[in-house]
Amino acid sequence: MSIFERYAPFIQDFIYRNNWESLRAIQTAAGDAIFNTDDNVLLTASTASGKTEAAFFPILTLFSEDMPRSVGAIYIGPLKALINDQFSRLNELCEEADIPVWHWHGDVAQSHKNKMLKNPSGILQITPESLEAMLLRKHALVPKLFSDLRFIVIDEIHSLMRGDRGGQTICLIERLCRMSGADPRRIGLSATIGDPEAAGDFLSYGTNRRTYIPKIESKGVKWRLSMEHFYISQQDQSENKDEQPALPVLEERTDIAPENADAGMGYIFEHTRGKKCLIFVNSREECEAVTTTLRSYCEAKHEPDRFLIHHGNLSAAYRETAEEAMKDDDVYMTTCTTATLELGIDIGKLERAFQIDAPFTVSSFLQRMGRTGRRDLPPEMWFVIREELPEPRSMLPETIPWKLLQAIALIQVYIEERWVEPPKLDRLPYSLLYHQTMSTLASCGELTPAELASKVLGLKYFHRISQEDYRSLLRHLLETDHIQRTDEGGLIVGITGERIINSFKFYAVFQENEEYTVRWGSQELGTIVMPPPPGEKIAIAGHVWIVEEVDHKRRLVYCEKIKGKVPAYFGDCAGDINTKILLRMREVLREDKSYPYLMKNAVSRLYQARQTAKNSGAAEYPLICLGGNMWCLLPWLGTYSFFAMERFLKLKCADKLGLKGMDSCRPYYIQFTMKAEPKEFFSVLFSEVQKDLDPMELVYDKEVPLFEKYDEFVPPELIRKGFAYGILGITEMKERILSWKKII
Repeated sequence: MSIFERYAPFIQDFIYRNNWESLRAIQTAAGDAIFNTDDNVLLTASTASGKTEAAFFPILTLFSEDMPRSVGAIYIGPLKALINDQFSRLNELCEEADIPVWHWHGDVAQSHKNKMLKNPSGILQITPESLEAMLLRKHALVPKLFSDLRFIVIDEIHSLMRGDRGGQTICLIERLCRMSGADPRRIGLSATIGDPEAAGDFLSYGTNRRTYIPKIESKGVKWRLSMEHFYISQQDQSENKDEQPALPVLEERTDIAPENADAGMGYIFEHTRGKKCLIFVNSREECEAVTTTLRSYCEAKHEPDRFLIHHGNLSAAYRETAEEAMKDDDVYMTTCTTATLELGIDIGKLERAFQIDAPFTVSSFLQRMGRTGRRDLPPEMWFVIREELPEPRSMLPETIPWKLLQAIALIQVYIEERWVEPPKLDRLPYSLLYHQTMSTLASCGELTPAELASKVLGLKYFHRISQEDYRSLLRHLLETDHIQRTDEGGLIVGITGERIINSFKFYAVFQENEEYTVRWGSQELGTIVMPPPPGEKIAIAGHVWIVEEVDHKRRLVYCEKIKGKVPAYFGDCAGDINTKILLRMREVLREDKSYPYLMKNAVSRLYQARQTAKNSGAAEYPLICLGGNMWCLLPWLGTYSFFAMERFLKLKCADKLGLKGMDSCRPYYIQFTMKAEPKEFFSVLFSEVQKDLDPMELVYDKEVPLFEKYDEFVPPELIRKGFAYGILGITEMKERILSWKKII
C-alpha cells in the first residue's frame, strides 16, 4: 500500500482539492516513518517543502482511526505568528474530520482557551512560554488535558537548539510527560540542521526512543543572488582606478534616491518600488531605524508610504497588519523585519528579499533566502553591505570590508560544502536551572530538597550539572529568599521568588531588551541594551566611553569619556559566529576566484581588500606590524574562541610582553602596542598555552559575566564557572595558537 493510499479519505480529498499531482519526497518519507515505526522522527527539508503537512497527514490519519481521549498532539512553535499561520492551515485540514485545533498564546482570547480546557481534544498549538505557564498555573489539569497525548511536533527545531529556550522546551516536554503519564512520540521539523545526528539526540532527550532521520534527496534549486557594497559616509560612489569586471547590474536603476540619501538605503528604496519584498536586518533597533529612513524617503519624494515593519517587540496588531499585507497579492509593499519573519510563516508571493549586512549564521541566511521563491519563482536575495568609509589615515585592519567578507563566506561555505552550524549543546545552563527549579517548586508545592533535586536534575537537559553545583544553587536561593525552608524541612517559594514567578515575564527564558541608562557623573547620556562589563568601551552621544560600573539592579551604567574608536562590545557581539566562517573569510582574501553574485562596488572593494592583504601578509600571518610598536593580531576565530583569545592575551601574556592598549573589533582583530618582537610574542604564547590552563583563569577578578536572563539570581561562582567552561572557546583557541608553529 502506498503512503497516499494509507492516508485517511479526508486527507486524500484535501490533496485532490489542492491539485497536488504527487506527494513530495518529504511527505512519503515522513509517512513511512510515522506509520511504520514507533521512533521519534526528525524531518529536514528546505523551506516550503511541505514539512508541516508531511508530519500531520499521518498523525491525523491515525487520529481518525482511533480518536485520542485527550489532546492527542501538541504543536510547539517558536513564534506566535507562526502558530497563527499554522492554525489557519490546520483548521482547513481538520474541519472535515471533526478534529479540533486549538491555539494558545498571549494574544489568544481566554474564551477560546476555556473551551479547550473543558473539552481537551485534537491538536494544541502553543509556544514554549505558554506551555510553561500552563504547567505552572494549570498543574492539576495536566493529567486530564494530556493523558492520551501521542505526538509532540516541534517546528523550526533549529531555532531552539542554540540557547536556553530549546533547553526549556525539552524540559517542559519531559515534565509534561511525567505529570500526564503519557509517552508521546516527538517529531522535529527544520529546514536548516547542521548536524542531524546531534539534533536527533537532542529531540530524544529524556525518552527511551531513538530518532529516525529519513534521508531525503532534494532537488537542486537555482538562486538569484546579488551583493553590493556601500560606504555609509562617503560623498560619492566612484570606483577605484583598478576597476575589476563584474556582472551587469540586475536592473538599470541602482542608486537613484532622494538627494543626499544614504547610498545603501537609496539602493533598497529604488529596488523595492512596485514590488513585494522583505528587508532583513540583524536587530530590532536597526529595523526601526531602516524603516524610519525609508519612510522619510517616501515623504521626500512625495510618494505614498510603501514600507511596513515587523519585529517581536511590536504589538500583535502591527505584526498582523504586515503579515496580511504580505499575503495580499494586490498589495505591493515592503516589510522591514528581524528574525520574526525568518521562520515558516506563509507570507505569500514575494519577489525578493534584501539582507542588510551579513547575517550571523548560515542557518539564518538559508531561512531568509527561503522566504522568497515560492510559487515557482526562483529564491532571490540582494545583500546590501554598508560599512563606514575608512579615514585617510586608518590603519590596516580598519580598511578591510569585514562585513563583505563575512557575507561572501556565509554563502560560499554552504555552496561548496552544504555546511550549516551544528547545535551547541555543551553549555552549563545555570540560568535555566534556576528557572526550572522555581517553576517546579511553584507548580508542585512543598518538596524536600531530595525530591526537588530528583525532579529537576532528573531532566536530561541538566545532565552536566553536578549535585554539588545544585546544592550551591539551593543554598544561594535560601539566602536570597527566592526559596524558603518550612518547619518540616521542606522547600517552598520564598517572598522574593514569588515576585519573580508572579510576573508574566517569568514564563520566558530568553532575554528581553532591558534598557540601561548610561550616566557620566550626574549627566544622563541615553540608554543601551545589555551593557558590557567594566573596562569595556561603548559609543553613545557621539563619544566613546569606558564603563566604570554596572548596577544591574537599578539598570544603570556609569562611565568616563575617553578618546579613540570604539570596538564592538559584549552585548553587541552577535551571538555565536562560528570559526568556520572566519576561516572562510581568510580564504576569500587569499584566493583569486571571483563570485558571480558580486556587483560593481563589491567587486572593487574585494579587489582592494585582497591587494591590502597581499601587501601586508594579513591573510597569511596572524601578527601584523601597523608601524612602530603598534601591532594587529588576526586570529580568525569565532565569537567565543575570540573572547578566550582576548582574555588569554590580557591575563596570561600581557605583562610578559608589555602589551598595552588592547582594542578589539570582535571577532575580527585585536590591536595593541607591544615592546616585544614577533619571535618573543609567539614564544610566550606557545609557552603559556601548553601549560595546564584552567578555564577559570580566564575569568577576570571579581567578574560575574551575566549572559542569560536569570543569571543574576544564580550564585556568582556558578556564573563564573558556566562562562569559563560553557562559553569561552578555550580548546579552539589553544588549537589555533599551536597551529601558528607551522608558519612562524
